[in-house]
Amino acid sequence: MTDRPLAPLVLLVEDFADAREMYRDYLEFSGFRVETAEDGRAAIDQARAIRPDLILMDLSLPGIDGWEATRILKSDPETKHFTILALSAHAMAPEGQRARDAGCDGFIAKPCLPHELVAEITRYLGLATSPGGRARKPKRR
Repeated sequence: MTDRPLAPLVLLVEDFADAREMYRDYLEFSGFRVETAEDGRAAIDQARAIRPDLILMDLSLPGIDGWEATRILKSDPETKHFTILALSAHAMAPEGQRARDAGCDGFIAKPCLPHELVAEITRYLGLATSPGGRARKPKRR
Protein backbone atom coordinates (compact mmCIF):
# COMPACT_ATOMS: atom_id res chain seq x y z
CA MET A 1 0.00 0.00 0.00
CA THR A 2 1.36 3.42 -0.96
CA ASP A 3 1.27 6.40 1.37
CA ARG A 4 -0.03 9.02 -1.04
CA PRO A 5 -0.64 12.48 0.37
CA LEU A 6 -4.21 13.64 0.31
CA ALA A 7 -5.09 16.02 -2.48
CA PRO A 8 -5.42 19.65 -1.37
CA LEU A 9 -8.84 20.54 0.04
CA VAL A 10 -10.59 23.58 -1.43
CA LEU A 11 -13.66 25.20 0.08
CA LEU A 12 -15.63 26.71 -2.81
CA VAL A 13 -18.04 29.43 -1.68
CA GLU A 14 -20.47 30.36 -4.47
CA ASP A 15 -24.18 31.14 -4.28
CA PHE A 16 -25.03 30.34 -7.91
CA ALA A 17 -25.60 26.61 -8.21
CA ASP A 18 -24.51 26.34 -11.86
CA ALA A 19 -21.21 28.12 -11.24
CA ARG A 20 -20.64 26.16 -8.02
CA GLU A 21 -21.20 22.87 -9.82
CA MET A 22 -19.00 23.81 -12.80
CA TYR A 23 -16.07 24.96 -10.65
CA ARG A 24 -16.44 21.99 -8.29
CA ASP A 25 -16.41 19.51 -11.17
CA TYR A 26 -13.38 21.09 -12.79
CA LEU A 27 -11.46 21.34 -9.52
CA GLU A 28 -12.18 17.70 -8.73
CA PHE A 29 -11.14 16.71 -12.26
CA SER A 30 -7.92 18.65 -11.66
CA GLY A 31 -7.14 16.59 -8.57
CA PHE A 32 -8.49 18.70 -5.72
CA ARG A 33 -10.87 17.60 -2.99
CA VAL A 34 -13.74 20.11 -2.88
CA GLU A 35 -16.34 21.08 -0.31
CA THR A 36 -18.88 23.79 -1.03
CA ALA A 37 -20.86 26.49 0.75
CA GLU A 38 -23.64 28.71 -0.59
CA ASP A 39 -23.32 31.75 1.69
CA GLY A 40 -21.01 33.49 4.13
CA ARG A 41 -22.36 31.88 7.29
CA ALA A 42 -22.00 28.38 5.81
CA ALA A 43 -18.49 29.30 4.59
CA ILE A 44 -17.40 30.30 8.09
CA ASP A 45 -18.88 27.15 9.64
CA GLN A 46 -17.42 24.88 6.94
CA ALA A 47 -13.98 26.50 7.11
CA ARG A 48 -13.81 25.97 10.86
CA ALA A 49 -14.97 22.37 10.53
CA ILE A 50 -12.93 21.13 7.57
CA ARG A 51 -9.84 23.39 7.75
CA PRO A 52 -9.31 23.68 3.98
CA ASP A 53 -6.01 24.30 2.29
CA LEU A 54 -7.60 27.18 0.37
CA ILE A 55 -10.95 29.00 0.25
CA LEU A 56 -12.39 30.37 -2.99
CA MET A 57 -14.71 33.09 -1.71
CA ASP A 58 -17.35 34.69 -3.90
CA LEU A 59 -17.73 38.22 -2.57
CA SER A 60 -21.40 38.78 -3.47
CA LEU A 61 -23.22 36.32 -1.24
CA PRO A 62 -26.62 36.39 0.47
CA GLY A 63 -26.67 37.06 4.21
CA ILE A 64 -23.09 37.43 5.37
CA ASP A 65 -21.26 38.44 2.20
CA GLY A 66 -17.79 37.30 1.21
CA TRP A 67 -16.20 40.50 2.49
CA GLU A 68 -17.53 39.99 5.99
CA ALA A 69 -16.95 36.22 5.99
CA THR A 70 -13.31 36.88 5.09
CA ARG A 71 -12.94 39.49 7.84
CA ILE A 72 -14.42 37.06 10.38
CA LEU A 73 -12.14 34.21 9.31
CA LYS A 74 -9.03 36.41 9.22
CA SER A 75 -9.75 37.86 12.68
CA ASP A 76 -10.04 34.41 14.30
CA PRO A 77 -6.69 33.00 15.54
CA GLU A 78 -7.83 29.51 14.51
CA THR A 79 -8.56 30.46 10.88
CA LYS A 80 -6.51 33.58 10.15
CA HIS A 81 -3.82 31.55 8.36
CA PHE A 82 -6.27 30.13 5.78
CA THR A 83 -5.50 31.19 2.22
CA ILE A 84 -8.54 32.98 0.79
CA LEU A 85 -8.89 33.90 -2.88
CA ALA A 86 -11.72 36.28 -3.70
CA LEU A 87 -13.94 35.56 -6.69
CA SER A 88 -15.83 38.53 -8.06
CA ALA A 89 -17.65 39.54 -11.22
CA HIS A 90 -16.48 43.10 -10.51
CA ALA A 91 -13.04 43.15 -12.13
CA MET A 92 -12.19 46.78 -11.48
CA ALA A 93 -8.87 47.52 -9.71
CA PRO A 94 -10.55 48.98 -6.58
CA GLU A 95 -12.43 45.70 -6.10
CA GLY A 96 -9.19 43.72 -5.93
CA GLN A 97 -7.70 46.15 -3.43
CA ARG A 98 -10.87 46.10 -1.37
CA ALA A 99 -10.69 42.28 -1.29
CA ARG A 100 -7.09 42.43 -0.06
CA ASP A 101 -8.09 45.05 2.54
CA ALA A 102 -10.73 42.61 3.81
CA GLY A 103 -8.03 39.98 4.23
CA CYS A 104 -8.12 38.05 0.96
CA ASP A 105 -4.76 36.76 -0.18
CA GLY A 106 -5.65 37.15 -3.85
CA PHE A 107 -8.36 38.17 -6.30
CA ILE A 108 -9.75 36.37 -9.34
CA ALA A 109 -12.19 38.10 -11.69
CA LYS A 110 -15.23 36.11 -12.84
CA PRO A 111 -15.94 34.74 -15.24
CA CYS A 112 -12.61 32.99 -15.44
CA LEU A 113 -11.70 29.93 -17.39
CA PRO A 114 -11.43 26.85 -15.20
CA HIS A 115 -7.77 26.24 -16.11
CA GLU A 116 -6.96 29.82 -15.03
CA LEU A 117 -8.64 29.17 -11.69
CA VAL A 118 -6.64 25.96 -11.21
CA ALA A 119 -3.43 27.79 -12.13
CA GLU A 120 -4.08 30.44 -9.46
CA ILE A 121 -4.94 27.86 -6.80
CA THR A 122 -1.83 25.89 -7.69
CA ARG A 123 0.29 29.03 -7.46
CA TYR A 124 -1.10 30.11 -4.09
CA LEU A 125 -0.70 26.65 -2.60
CA GLY A 126 2.78 26.21 -4.00
CA LEU A 127 1.79 23.01 -5.74
CA ALA A 128 3.31 21.20 -8.64
CA THR A 129 1.18 19.78 -11.40
CA SER A 130 1.51 16.36 -12.91
CA PRO A 131 1.85 15.90 -16.67
CA GLY A 132 -1.93 15.34 -16.83
CA GLY A 133 -2.56 18.75 -15.26
CA ARG A 134 -3.55 17.36 -11.87
CA ALA A 135 -2.49 19.25 -8.78
CA ARG A 136 -0.28 17.48 -6.34
CA LYS A 137 1.43 18.48 -3.14
CA PRO A 138 5.17 18.88 -3.44
CA LYS A 139 7.20 15.94 -2.16
CA ARG A 140 8.64 16.45 1.30
CA ARG A 141 12.31 15.80 1.71
